[in-house]
Amino acid sequence: MAGLNLPSPMISSHAAASRQIKSQSLTADLVVVGGGLAGVSGAITAARAGCRVVLIQDRPVLGGNASSEVRLWALGATSHMGNNNRWAREGGVIDEISVENTFRNPEGNPHLFDALLLDMVVAEPNIRLLLNTAVFETLKTDADTIRSVRAFCSQNETLYEVAAPLFCDASGDGIVGFQAGAAFRMGAEAQSEFGEKFAPDAEYGELLGHSIFFYSKDVGRPVEFVPPAFALTDITKIPRFGQIAASDLGCAFWWLEFGGRLDTVHQTEEIKWELWKVVYGVWNHIKNSGKFPEAANLTLEWIGSVPGKRESRRFEGDYMMIQQDVIEQRRHADAVSYGGWAIDLHPADGVYSTKSGCTQWHSKGVYQIPYRSLYSRNIKNLFLAGRIISVSHVAFGTTRVMATAAHTAQAVGMAAALCRESGLLPRDLLVPQRMRELQTRLARTGHYIPHVNHAEKANLAETATATASSTFALASLSAGTLRSELDCPRAMIVPMTAGPVPRVTIWADVAAATDMEFQLRASTREGNFTPDVTLAVKKLHVPAGQGVPVTVDFGVVLDQARYVFICVMPVAGVSLVLSDQRLTGILSVRHGANKKVAKSAVQNPTSDVGVDTFEFWIPERRPSGQNFALGFDPPLAAFAPAHTLTGPARPTTRTNAWVPALADPAPTLTLSWPTPQTIRTVELSFDTDFDHAMESVQWGHPERRMPLCAQNYRLRDADGRVLAEVVKNHRTRNVIRLEAAVVTDRLVVELVPESGQPPAAVFQVRCYAD
Repeated sequence: MAGLNLPSPMISSHAAASRQIKSQSLTADLVVVGGGLAGVSGAITAARAGCRVVLIQDRPVLGGNASSEVRLWALGATSHMGNNNRWAREGGVIDEISVENTFRNPEGNPHLFDALLLDMVVAEPNIRLLLNTAVFETLKTDADTIRSVRAFCSQNETLYEVAAPLFCDASGDGIVGFQAGAAFRMGAEAQSEFGEKFAPDAEYGELLGHSIFFYSKDVGRPVEFVPPAFALTDITKIPRFGQIAASDLGCAFWWLEFGGRLDTVHQTEEIKWELWKVVYGVWNHIKNSGKFPEAANLTLEWIGSVPGKRESRRFEGDYMMIQQDVIEQRRHADAVSYGGWAIDLHPADGVYSTKSGCTQWHSKGVYQIPYRSLYSRNIKNLFLAGRIISVSHVAFGTTRVMATAAHTAQAVGMAAALCRESGLLPRDLLVPQRMRELQTRLARTGHYIPHVNHAEKANLAETATATASSTFALASLSAGTLRSELDCPRAMIVPMTAGPVPRVTIWADVAAATDMEFQLRASTREGNFTPDVTLAVKKLHVPAGQGVPVTVDFGVVLDQARYVFICVMPVAGVSLVLSDQRLTGILSVRHGANKKVAKSAVQNPTSDVGVDTFEFWIPERRPSGQNFALGFDPPLAAFAPAHTLTGPARPTTRTNAWVPALADPAPTLTLSWPTPQTIRTVELSFDTDFDHAMESVQWGHPERRMPLCAQNYRLRDADGRVLAEVVKNHRTRNVIRLEAAVVTDRLVVELVPESGQPPAAVFQVRCYAD
């Protein structure tokens, strides 16, 4: 092969008493151990902020439990869109990963997800990636400082020693923290320690187990299956074997879980063998019991060789999150992340338990995660990321999921960059001014922190005035051809300004004259989307007919801008007229249950376990989930250009977006300053639907590009010169680095509408001199 520098065909050596393997010393600003989604997101964030990073991963691919080796979909606060956390998908690097994966891989192919993660990591010049490399020793300069880690790569027979001033343990089991002597816990705390009423007893068990998934494939002809000798032969040993269905695969079998009564670190191999026994036994039952004739043509296409771990060690930081932090949604001055998955605990006996496979209790909204939980309390240069952060066993039940873990790791990556710049250690960032800087710099990367939105002096847009060629006023959502039967309570979530609530008109098909009930609801807590307070109830008599307009005047005056729920209660013989129009910051929901994450439409604990009773109001996924055909008098003014100057870049207590009028053929957003500004970098945030869960693998999504994301646009200066032009965008954040700085007193964002698409929204524009 021409051009290749090949070794000589034969290498010989004299006999020797012993030989040393190849070794290599590396240095970095930050060493990240563990290449799951947490390690990847933290490493990329740190690298982009200027850190030289060595990322050490003991597997051949990145992604951890989300990789093709395990194939668990990545989720976080959105929780399959089955809770009340609206527009809650995580921002920052994990958003880039989710959006890009949906664009490249809408079918959810796990191998393509592997390739995406590798692509994103190797694209960063500041990251040195070591795959198939396992850390086996941690070296220290003194009792509370790590000097280096030693790791071995089995594929190139090389031993690495990697030194740095800062380390991040994102390894899942916490190998670096364990070897360094960091304080940790394993198992569940007693209720008496933190007053956690959901803390499990010994009978339920103190650890979550591992799972192994499998896939089947229809080959179009009958396939026989001969089980291995180690396969489980008595399916009745699985108390829930009646749940088994031939059509299920992959994550649907999450409850095939084992290991909660064992040491989930040192007995992982035994746990894996037991799970293989169970999986092959389940497949034998499907193929050979005679109860699943539909499985005749199925073959076992794939079975995991690596178990997906849920829980092992949890390390102690300066603050340990507990159940009350989650359920009460406690605020923290050092908040740098958030979660929203349910507190989700599993019986330790796993697949062999007679109990339900999980017990899930949701909070009424997302909760903050403090920075103090992201570093070791006694190893002063060790960050914690992923599932090992400083939380109790109960709080771990929600913080452990992968998108949450990735989001917290992004905070670690940015914190490491700040430490590098000023020669600081993790705890030093608790100084209020430094914490504000950390939060501000995270926000600039698209990393959303609930209830944290600082002004940024360097952002020139914050001193600008925003105007637009037009602004959408929501007078109506026009009627389409679809209808929604009123078989359950349904609602529209809409943004309102302070003052009188407009009169609302809803159109319905009514089989026979009847009475209809309308409710106006809101959330007791700012930023939540749990409609737990009723502001008004109206009952109206409605005549029979098709497309009957029903106008409701709730007679309510709001003291502040907020989201409200316009609820229509169920009634037989009535269907709501739906609209084909979709808009940023407006959703239709129904009162119901998503059985993947909730057992009923109302969370109603039968005993005092320290959680709230409330209703779930959840959206339907596209292509379903159409809005009601609605009218507002006067129209809703919810999409002002000024929203784009301040953020946050997603709906919260208002839409936070500018949307042009539907009929505007050339929408423009203009930022103006009283004096010329020097601008080199422009950052724009678009609507990639933060309410869409975007599960990473196995799921499948109906679109590659989100329907409300601006695809085509130009940037112009005050003289009309085109500074940049973007075509076919699908990303949330667009960072435009101009070839040379421009001096201008006006910046124009010129949207180019796509034919047949809904109006694109702009959430935020940031401008910087550098």
